[in-house]
Amino acid sequence: MRKALLISVLGILANSADIIAADATHSASIMKRPTPSWLANAIFYEVYPQTFFDTDGDGIGDLPGVIAKLDYIHSIGCDAIWLNPCFESPFGDAGYDISDFYKVAPRYGTNADLKRLFKEAHRRGMRVCLDLVAGHTSVEHQWFRESAKAKKNKYTNWYVWTDNVWKGAGGDLSTVKGFSERDGSYVTNFFHFQPALNYGFANPDPEKPWQLPVTHPDVKAVRQEMMNIMRFWLDKGADGFRVDMASSLVKGDTDHKATMAFWNEVRATYDRDYPEAVLIAEWSFPSLAIRAGFHVDFMIHFGTPAYTTLFRNERERDVFGDKANYGHSFFDKTGGGDIRQFVDIYLNHYQDTRALGYISLPTGNHDISRISLGRNQKEMELVYAFLLTMPGVPYLYNGDEIGMQYVKGLVSKEGGYGRTGSRTPMQWNSDRNAGFSIAPAEKLYLPVDSAKSRPTVQSEDSDPGSLLNHVRSLIKLRRQYPALGADGEFKPLFAEANRYPFIYQRKLGTETIVIAVNPSGKPVNVTIARPKAESAPVAIDARGATIERGKSTWEFRMEGVSYGIFEI
Repeated sequence: MRKALLISVLGILANSADIIAADATHSASIMKRPTPSWLANAIFYEVYPQTFFDTDGDGIGDLPGVIAKLDYIHSIGCDAIWLNPCFESPFGDAGYDISDFYKVAPRYGTNADLKRLFKEAHRRGMRVCLDLVAGHTSVEHQWFRESAKAKKNKYTNWYVWTDNVWKGAGGDLSTVKGFSERDGSYVTNFFHFQPALNYGFANPDPEKPWQLPVTHPDVKAVRQEMMNIMRFWLDKGADGFRVDMASSLVKGDTDHKATMAFWNEVRATYDRDYPEAVLIAEWSFPSLAIRAGFHVDFMIHFGTPAYTTLFRNERERDVFGDKANYGHSFFDKTGGGDIRQFVDIYLNHYQDTRALGYISLPTGNHDISRISLGRNQKEMELVYAFLLTMPGVPYLYNGDEIGMQYVKGLVSKEGGYGRTGSRTPMQWNSDRNAGFSIAPAEKLYLPVDSAKSRPTVQSEDSDPGSLLNHVRSLIKLRRQYPALGADGEFKPLFAEANRYPFIYQRKLGTETIVIAVNPSGKPVNVTIARPKAESAPVAIDARGATIERGKSTWEFRMEGVSYGIFEI
């Protein structure tokens, strides 16, 4: 299974290598691109607004609630926020079906509230990035309402329609038939109510004249409008965008060249007009995303399977149904994982992009099971020790820092389905509704976790041994030692197939840090060769792990579920 997995992924990597090699001049220009001065030291906190904090008692979180909790977010050590979609929407997909990109959804507040959030964050030295749904809208968006009319108008070609209602688009494109008076079927990007905006086709089929080229004036108009939207919010104080489904724009773009070209145009605008703003991809293939102009790409649950093999092999299958399973997660006390399933893929992307941008390994997000699912606090402490000592830009999903649990058995809310259990209200204290809202329980957006043992910010804030304070201490450590930051070099020292532990080195200038993690429940001892010039190791943060310096070796002795961070 591992061999088949690697063959598949390496095939994709080979294709991306062809793209990269095709334009050396372009690659050289990428090397010279500016990067926001704050990004290398940033630690992001994802806020899912509808279940974060409710200030008006309607049972739904809001922007004033985010403002009210800025000091808490800052106290964790996070200095940047990724805010999930807060724009006007019928909320068929929790706001990822936008009906007006220029207006905050009334349930969250007003445009003035969002501007105030930017201002209050900046006053604290924090940044706020919005969520850009670039590939599609809601069927209720005025653009689509006009596009769906039989009579041709400005918006006729702003979406991808076939020229006959009885014909689908073919290939892997999904279509909806019979929606309106227009004689055609429209292409969807996700759910049936999310029509795909028309960024053109990479290789239009002459037999299908409705497939417009990327140079078509109407396609260019769509692209310009998306840039207009970004300018609108950047000019009001936003610090950048995370782009939903960033690779999905140009259709038939099997080698991603056309989609990459569009995002490179956007990046050129950023570099010229907004050099301190960040562009973040939901692509999950950093070798392509970062060369497409993104400053950061998430390595998560699609694009490559590397992330899933670390934490969620069994968990994603159990939560979301019968998915491909590549074995046990490496971070599982059963000890059946294989770190090579991660390292072999990660290293290719890391080496290809380390001079150009950053890879993010987040704790999770609103689309996947909680990182705490099936793990106790000791295991979670180990997971965070790994995530917060890896290169790139860290992201914490709200609630993960206190160990909030995935709540099973919930009825789907706003298109959540299996994802719904990761979106329950933030647990602030022991008050009514865990301090999330004063609304009656039946009016809450989602029910609060009913477990008596549910963690809260209040209880963990005052407990020195809590997961929350452990996360705080690791973030402080990351900032104290530059080698542990985004730009520190990364090198595996012990990463053997089907073996534990995983040992890696971070280095920047004269500072060298070695990290060893043993997620297995069994103790392990490993001896590895060491560079002769290295000095005796000093434990910075060691929990159940020791390192002894021999004549030409390091010997690691590790208890089950343990880690050690050592300065060399």
